[in-house]
Amino acid sequence: MTHKYKFMPSFKELRDNRIEKLENFKKAKIDPYPAKANRTHTCAEAISNFDSLVKQEKEIILVGRLRSIRTHGGSTFVHIEDGSEKFQAYLKKDEIKEKKYKFFLANFDVGDFIELKGVVFLTKRGEKTLLVKKYNILAKSLSPLPEKWHGLQDTEERFRKRYLDLIMNKEVRERFLVRSEVIKKIRKFLEKREFIEVETPILQTLYGGASAKPFKTHLNALDVDLYLRIAPELYLKRLLVGGFEKVFEIGRCFRNEGMDREHNPDFTMLECYSAYWDWEDLMNFMEELTHNIAPDIFPKKWDRVEYKNIIKNNDEKSAYAKIKKPTFVLHIPNIPLCKDGEALQGIVNGVELIKAFTEQNNPIEQKKLFKEQEKMHKKGDKEAQRYDKDFIEALEYGMPPTAGFGMGIDRLASLLTNSPSLREIILFPLMRPKK
Repeated sequence: MTHKYKFMPSFKELRDNRIEKLENFKKAKIDPYPAKANRTHTCAEAISNFDSLVKQEKEIILVGRLRSIRTHGGSTFVHIEDGSEKFQAYLKKDEIKEKKYKFFLANFDVGDFIELKGVVFLTKRGEKTLLVKKYNILAKSLSPLPEKWHGLQDTEERFRKRYLDLIMNKEVRERFLVRSEVIKKIRKFLEKREFIEVETPILQTLYGGASAKPFKTHLNALDVDLYLRIAPELYLKRLLVGGFEKVFEIGRCFRNEGMDREHNPDFTMLECYSAYWDWEDLMNFMEELTHNIAPDIFPKKWDRVEYKNIIKNNDEKSAYAKIKKPTFVLHIPNIPLCKDGEALQGIVNGVELIKAFTEQNNPIEQKKLFKEQEKMHKKGDKEAQRYDKDFIEALEYGMPPTAGFGMGIDRLASLLTNSPSLREIILFPLMRPKK
């Protein structure tokens, strides 16, 4: 008894085949990468306006990536997908003529970007469909899409090739849409309450605003060493000295620390400061902000616990892992930028989402705290804060009573999308280079 085995072509063979098809476009004097597309409707608009388009018998033009091709003799059904939705199209040999029909079947592949012109109709199965009158290539894909992306054993490949992850997994795209909407909501909330958005330096001559090890670089033009910021805090507070009363920044920060499910070397932070507030005002404000973002996750009032009552043997990680409901942990010790010990962390589902405190605005006290940190740094503590003479000088001109907080946007998005790690919610997380 003999068996016939059907071997799948290799990636190289599939790519070589597409290169041949690319040459066929050129031989037919068709540009496989035209500079422009003509679109009248998105796929989502074609779906929502379907009934009126059927009545009008109006020709429309859809564009998108080919996601499937099913051929039955002189009929071919395809699905195209744009940034909004999928839509079915029907290519009929009698409609587009035999030569063009055969050219389509011979040279178009799943993954290609195409333009389809025609009229919509409802199939016998009740599917909204475009009867194609004319087609064009918009971009010929040379590499075949993975058939079973979810089944990849090397899950890190999803993060290395995020573009394929986004193509193949709709839920992944949805996560990043949620992230984008959350940032919009935060901006809208803050602007409505008269906070102004600002930008502060990412390259800094001296890092500060957090206890963390920085990334160091060098500016050739001035022959000086610089640091990627670990936080925007000290520059934002300089703005309060300058007369702004409510400021915020959403931007990237960089810390040369370990990598795990809760940490990435570069991450997105919201930092927000208000003059004439203390930490009580701040807690009320953070409760209002988070409840506005996701009322099903964040209650109007968070629980509050004392740091000293839950931390045993300085083991914050184990203590925080037990905190599932949104909770403010009060009186966090050893915060060198804090006034009167009024520092807190916002813990949700065992993870630190927020750090906040009443800001130290006494330049004499702040100078003492900086000098203590500087001693620790000289003894080898790489995460100790540095003595920032310019910041002390700014404080000496007077900074009003102020409270501020930092919130990890990546951690917030991870929480809202129920993602198991930050790598799922950062579009291009840092990965160890392949050998």
